[in-house]
Amino acid sequence: MSNSIKMPGESGSTIIIQDDEQIDIANQKSDKVRNTQANSRGSGRRLVALDAARGLAVIGMYLQHFGSNETISAIVSGNTTLLFLLCGGISYSIMAQRMKDRETETTMFPARMLARAVFIDVIGYLLILLNTPYGVILPAYAAMFVLALVLVRCSTRTLVITATILTVAAPPMMILGMSVLSGSYILYDIAGGPMSTLALAPAFVVGMAVGRLNLTKVRTALSLAGIGGIILAFGKMLSTFVIPGLNRSFEAWLIGKQGTGSALPTPPDPNAIWPLNTEPPLWNLLFSTAPHSASMFQTLIGLGGALIVLGLVCLVAKKTSIVLRPFAAVGRVALTMYAVQFVVIWSLELAGIEYSVSGIPFGELLVVAATLVIGWLVARLPNGPLESLMRHFDRAFSDYRKAEY
Repeated sequence: MSNSIKMPGESGSTIIIQDDEQIDIANQKSDKVRNTQANSRGSGRRLVALDAARGLAVIGMYLQHFGSNETISAIVSGNTTLLFLLCGGISYSIMAQRMKDRETETTMFPARMLARAVFIDVIGYLLILLNTPYGVILPAYAAMFVLALVLVRCSTRTLVITATILTVAAPPMMILGMSVLSGSYILYDIAGGPMSTLALAPAFVVGMAVGRLNLTKVRTALSLAGIGGIILAFGKMLSTFVIPGLNRSFEAWLIGKQGTGSALPTPPDPNAIWPLNTEPPLWNLLFSTAPHSASMFQTLIGLGGALIVLGLVCLVAKKTSIVLRPFAAVGRVALTMYAVQFVVIWSLELAGIEYSVSGIPFGELLVVAATLVIGWLVARLPNGPLESLMRHFDRAFSDYRKAEY
């Protein structure tokens, strides 16, 4: 009979030394747990690549609102919103997984998301009150934090299926919502129009699925960029070769169905009871590829581009993260930076000052540089002003105080 000696191992495990071999037989962590701790969800640290991607989304919004170059505007308009939401879905999954690993997810995560939703919703409506020329996505974004709770425990496969269904079904549903929910501001933010939760949900749910992956691996980055390229190419081919003809045929059928000239339907009476006071649904938006139209085709193009950006940023972070640090600084304070642009536009319009860089040499580069500098200065604080307020607000609903996104 061979001799065996029991010795304490690492992390409270028990190791048996038998015939000069050490066999860990208790409290051994499974490969799945090890991988979880090694990847982005369990590291407890911020992902530079994710912050940088979020920062690029914010910079794109600034270029859209302050820039004047039509080519750049065509690239960033609408697409940066989907990139922002994709990053939001990734962060959502990472936070859920971290709380689950700490066995606090059951009650604290829903409470925290509800608190954040309230805070972001209030900030969104305050920005809407400034009445700037641009739409505010924060109310829709806040509703996603609540509605996504029903998906947070679902498998990755279920998330992918849900995102696919939403990409196809959300456009007609949000167009119908534009009509029947136009008099209800809260419901309109959830399911009415291109800036509603329903319209923007596909990107967020895709982000939730991506958040389950190990974003620090080269293979994951290449897969994201490759899948994004396929989606983008598919959307572009449809918008170039299929949609124009299909749109003309559909509009001709729609006009014939609704009538023309004197045969046009009587406009709805705004004083009539619901739903007799609603406008007819704008079904022609189904085949639109314009920015912020939230059609299936515009979503595919924007989401494909967002996945490419995320994949490339993850690749760069793997090689040299120092290049991404200025953009990551903006991404760490994304909520504050998002709100700042509306406050700046409101202030300049109030003062009668033109806020577009039209006519200024290298104006777009100036916008990017200014955004990076402001983001870097704000990021030097322990937390961004709005990020700090949000954390204090949601801590009233939870004792969880670990690092987060």
